[in-house]
Amino acid sequence: MIEPAPNRVKDLGLLSQRDNELFPYPSSPEEWMSFALSVEQVAHFKEHGYLKGVRILNDRQIGQLGEELGEMVDPNHTGKEFFYEYHSNESENSEEVLFHALGAWRVRPAFHDLLWNPAFLMPAYQLLGSDFRLFHDQLFSKPAKHGGVVAWHQDYSYWTWTTPMSHLTCWIGLDDATTENGCMYYVPGSHNWGLLDKKPIAGDMDAIRDSLTSEQVKQFDNKIPVEVKRGEASFHHPLLMHGSYENRSERRRRATLINVFADGVVSNRKDGGTHAPGAKGYPSIPAGEAMGGTYYPLLFEAQRELRELTSQLPLIN
Repeated sequence: MIEPAPNRVKDLGLLSQRDNELFPYPSSPEEWMSFALSVEQVAHFKEHGYLKGVRILNDRQIGQLGEELGEMVDPNHTGKEFFYEYHSNESENSEEVLFHALGAWRVRPAFHDLLWNPAFLMPAYQLLGSDFRLFHDQLFSKPAKHGGVVAWHQDYSYWTWTTPMSHLTCWIGLDDATTENGCMYYVPGSHNWGLLDKKPIAGDMDAIRDSLTSEQVKQFDNKIPVEVKRGEASFHHPLLMHGSYENRSERRRRATLINVFADGVVSNRKDGGTHAPGAKGYPSIPAGEAMGGTYYPLLFEAQRELRELTSQLPLIN
């Protein structure tokens, strides 16, 4: 265990289990079932590639996460060295601001323990259909009036350094997300398009449009806003086309994301080539080896937590 230096926080990524009671953990398989999605919700995800409006956080949890996010937005906060990526402003437009960072679970305790929140773990297991590990978490913050865009993209286009494609994203609102303050938009059914070329995530909002077929453009033009209340989550498939427009409202828009992959996914990492992370901060696993170890902890094992009740759950596959 690495001991923290003076005026420095320890690396919470070295702790592969929850560390406090902010997210109470079920004590029985029956308690786990109270967090389960319905047959209809799982079917909706399978058909459309997303599911929204899943309650993940209560007011106390939102408050603690918001307080810690307020600390981490300051570029001089303690623990910044543990982030995989940290962008005070990733926007390519000088008139807009998009705070984006990956690795908060290593930096602050509430973000660390959020990964073991049963209200997240059970739906994630059902929608992925497998035991799973943490890939990484993300923070996004758009300030009032000048919040920047997140351009249209597919998550897996940035993650081809892992294989096979067996991933899931959970987007959690720390504020109400609306069309006015820059909520996400989804293109329903676009998870069936296959993998497209990736574009800069904070660049031209509609850059991906030039890569679409005429039929895909028709679907793209039927995109829908994903408005959620603070504390609610949306889950989406790694190939679902999504993005979010600028915040021109008087209200900020903050969110945290948890990205996971099925246990057994392996590294496809080729440093310096196409299949490489976008930054050097990601813990490295040699190509061909299973993604695992300290910084890719196993978050959920169905047999351990649910035992004989596993067969009663609606799953994606």
